[in-house]
Amino acid sequence: MPASSHHNPFADWLRAHAVPLTHLDREAPLDDLEPLRAIIGKARVVAIGENSHFINEFALMHERILRFLVERCGFTVLAFEYGFSEGFPLDAWTQGEGTDDDLSAHLAAAIPVGLDEPLCWMRRHNRTASPPVRFAGIDIPAAGGSLLPALAPVADYLRQIDPETLPAAQRAMRIAESFAGGSGAVAAPAWARLSAAEQDALSAVLMRLLIRFRSVEPLYVSRGDQRSYEIALRRLEGACHADYTFRAMADLFAGSGLTADTSARDIYMAGSVLWHLERFEPGTRVVLAAHNAHIQKSPISFDGHLTTLPMGQHLHSVLGDEYFALGLTSTAGHTADMRRDENTRFGFTIDNTPLGPPEPGSIEAAFADADLGLSIADFHRARRGALGSAGLAPGGRRRGTRGDDRLAVRRRGSGSRPGECRLRSLSVL
Repeated sequence: MPASSHHNPFADWLRAHAVPLTHLDREAPLDDLEPLRAIIGKARVVAIGENSHFINEFALMHERILRFLVERCGFTVLAFEYGFSEGFPLDAWTQGEGTDDDLSAHLAAAIPVGLDEPLCWMRRHNRTASPPVRFAGIDIPAAGGSLLPALAPVADYLRQIDPETLPAAQRAMRIAESFAGGSGAVAAPAWARLSAAEQDALSAVLMRLLIRFRSVEPLYVSRGDQRSYEIALRRLEGACHADYTFRAMADLFAGSGLTADTSARDIYMAGSVLWHLERFEPGTRVVLAAHNAHIQKSPISFDGHLTTLPMGQHLHSVLGDEYFALGLTSTAGHTADMRRDENTRFGFTIDNTPLGPPEPGSIEAAFADADLGLSIADFHRARRGALGSAGLAPGGRRRGTRGDDRLAVRRRGSGSRPGECRLRSLSVL
């Protein structure tokens, strides 16, 4: 991409301090990623983002960073933007349960966001590794596509522990089944077509179940065990947060949304990360993979309206510097745009869309001006003078996301598949 006509002091800083990376080969040596060791420091949770799903190069970079953090920095958990409830069978599979071919069945209902390759690598790695790498789902059920992946195991739990309450769970499942889909893009409009009475009935029964679970914990634990209770409770909480998200999104699109009301999904994801951290061995370090908009530390606004307090903001408020966010972004080439289409399985189609020029004053514009190859730079070490004179500061304007630590990827070119592009540069904000 041609450099802009104005002088950009931050681009000068990038040229002087960016460290080149050599490739995106998932099987190649990891020596070029060694600068990351000092950059992440002693963080317990290192989040790796992407400014769009369905980008092949982002997936390759995720895999390389996961390998580096596991093999060289002692990380032992991959937490993923994937259903909390649905994550337990995948964790068992990575530990050796079943056959290699079972993975396709586990992922059959999931949006294909590049989870299969990391899971396959983990299963191979765990055959000889000690300790093994664990998998943890963190999201609301089916990313908002259906409450059933959470409610079905809750019903199974109640069938054994509290049969009196089982009919309430079954009622919630009957309503949830009427609008279930492959993603939130299918389920949300189907939920909106329910009658107000059905919507309210679902919310009411979910809340009653949740309050009962919390109120009679000693009874449930005495009839079963603590871990089973905690998993069932967290699943039920996921269904409640998903139900709230349907209402919040409907209000947002209707123009009557409350300030930051779409935060229910992100606070659930943050809580799930902390839930897993509390239950793994002390000192466990977690790689967290999610969209840039979820991992960033600063609030999200659209058209001047505060819409979401993201997962990263919640995690940073609890973990402080033990939370580190690295976001992948781009400056040129093509990206994967999700266009709504209720007639498709997941409620959208993916368009291979050319990127426009980076927004003036953005981090991406500075990378374009620097004309770097694939590289990495620690923005925390940038002098404030270099950032400020370019109109930037940590947390300043960038295409897609904001945050203090993020990893930004520049890519140029395009491939034959939707969203497939060739990376050019990499940096840490």
